[in-house]
Formats: sequence, structure tokens, C-alpha cells
Amino acid sequence: MPDLTALPWPLPWSVAVFVLAGAATVAGSIRLAGLGDALADRTGWGEALFGVVFFGIVTSLSGIIMTIVAAGSGEASLGYSNAVGGIAAQTTAVAVADAFHRRANLEHAAASLSNLLSGCLLVALLALALLASYIPETAVAGIDPMSAVLVAAYAGGLTLIRRAGAQPMWQAIATAETRPDVPHDDNALNRRPPAWLWSQFAVVGLTVAGGGWLVALAAGSIIATTGLTAGFVGGVLMGIVNALPETVTAIAAVRRGAVTLAIAAVLGGNSLDVLALVAGDLAYRHGSIYHSAGNEELLATTTSLFMTATLLGGLLIRQTCGWGRLGFEGVLLLASYAAMIAILAW
Repeated sequence: MPDLTALPWPLPWSVAVFVLAGAATVAGSIRLAGLGDALADRTGWGEALFGVVFFGIVTSLSGIIMTIVAAGSGEASLGYSNAVGGIAAQTTAVAVADAFHRRANLEHAAASLSNLLSGCLLVALLALALLASYIPETAVAGIDPMSAVLVAAYAGGLTLIRRAGAQPMWQAIATAETRPDVPHDDNALNRRPPAWLWSQFAVVGLTVAGGGWLVALAAGSIIATTGLTAGFVGGVLMGIVNALPETVTAIAAVRRGAVTLAIAAVLGGNSLDVLALVAGDLAYRHGSIYHSAGNEELLATTTSLFMTATLLGGLLIRQTCGWGRLGFEGVLLLASYAAMIAILAW
């Protein structure tokens, strides 16, 4: 086993750690799906709001750790590309989860006001992060002012989502394929005490976060030993691992019938990944992380913006079925992500 403090590691060790840590996030995410579904019922928050907040935090821990470790090591562009590349990969997870929903288009079944507002919040956060790269670079106590703006926008967005859920002024039309957010009596975890559920949720979340730390170290070693660009390693390789918790959680939630939670977990995780840039900005001591973004990082950011808008369109149109058992938005999400990978690898 290589010395974790002696970087870079040999390439075989780096690849092995990268793969094993990614596998740990998959195993943890499968467990999170059941725990999250039970906690959403027991707390009364509902799948959408619970998914955006708690699922978003736990499934994003690995990605946040990756960004902090990369930025703290001086690899600001690697940390930035990991965050925005993870958003693109996680949004693609909706199309993957849709393939496991056999009755109708996932966006048709999971349309809700909370999910729509969560998508709008994500668009706003991505736009602010993109804007930060173009305005003059400034710092207050070594931190870009846009970091404070992003945190305030996120907190304000969550407040609006919760208020709208309590007194909705808009509601999706119920159809035969709509899956309402109601407690699942067949979930054996619902019979567990709340304290036990929360403790399990925390332990699994920390396991996923530890996997993210190892992935970030392995990614830095891969860049040093192979000469691959930070944009490709961060935006594609780390982005895929970053997206594994949300992807597996979304698939597991769909298979459990918690379709609203599947969409909410992705949108919530994506919003937290934008805030990972704030954590990266705090860790990066050589300037603003937003101004470290080059063409590859900006490509991943704008692709994530387009994919989020596409997902919102799918939630609004609610196509019952489409091409290859996917809605039009699922096909566009897969095509957009494939195009981004091709351009970054070029």
C-alpha cells in the first residue's frame, strides 16, 4: 500500500484506489436509498425536500471532499472541473434511472413543484458560478465575494422551495402513471427508531465522503503520472465517480417506487456540487477558484446549464413515453454528456 502522504503514487496503485473508492460509494449509495426513503416518511419532509437537502448533502460529500483536496493542493482547475463535471454526469443519471422505470417516462411520474423549483435553483447557481469567471477578480479575506452570493442564493432558494411546498400555487395534473409522494408502508426500515435511521444515514454518508478523499488523491496522481489534462480527469473521470452516489441512489429509489426522491436526489446533489466551488474557493489560497476555470471547465459548466434546462423541460412537458423508452429529454441528456466527453477527450 503506498504512503498516502507521498504523492504521486505509482499508476497501478492510483488506478486501484480510484476504482475501489468508487466501488465504496456505490455500495454506500444503495444503502442510502432505503434509509432516505424511510427518513423522508418519518420526518414528514417528503421525498422532494428531503432529497434536495439531506440526500444532496450526503451524496455530495464525496464530490465536495474531492474539490477541497484538489483545490487545497493547488489544483484549482481540477477541483473546479470535478464539481461541474459531476453535475453533468449526475444529470445524465436521470436518463439512466429512467431506463429502470418500466411504466412511463420518469419525469412524467415524478413531476412536482418542489422538483421544478429545485431545477430553477440549480440553473441560478450555475449561472452565478459562470458569471464569477467573467467579472473582475476580487477577494475579501482571501475569498471571492461570489462564494457568499452562492451560499445566500442556495439558502434563499431552499426557503422558497419549502414555502411553496407548504402552500403550493401550482400542481402537476395527476395521471394513471403519476407516482405521488406518499409513505411506503412496505419499507421495513419504517419500523426502525428515528435515532437508528439517522445514525446509519450519518455512518454511510461518512463512508461515501472517505471514498471521495481517496478518489481525489488518486486523480492527482493519475494526472502527474500520465500527463492527462485536469479538465478531462476532473470533468470526466472524477465527475463520473462524483456522480456515482446520485446515480445509484436514483436507480435504487426508482426500483423502490420513490420516483420523486430519485429526481430530488440528483437536483439536490447538483446544487450542493455548485456549493462545492465555495468550499474549493476557501481551500484554494492562490486566488479565486472561479478565475482558474479554463475553456474545458467553462465547457462543462455551460453543458451542465443546458442539461438542467433540458431536464426542467422534461418535467414540464411530462412526455409519457418517447424514443427507446426514454423521453426526449433523456435522449438529449445522454447526447449532451457524450458530446462533452468527446470534446474534452479531443
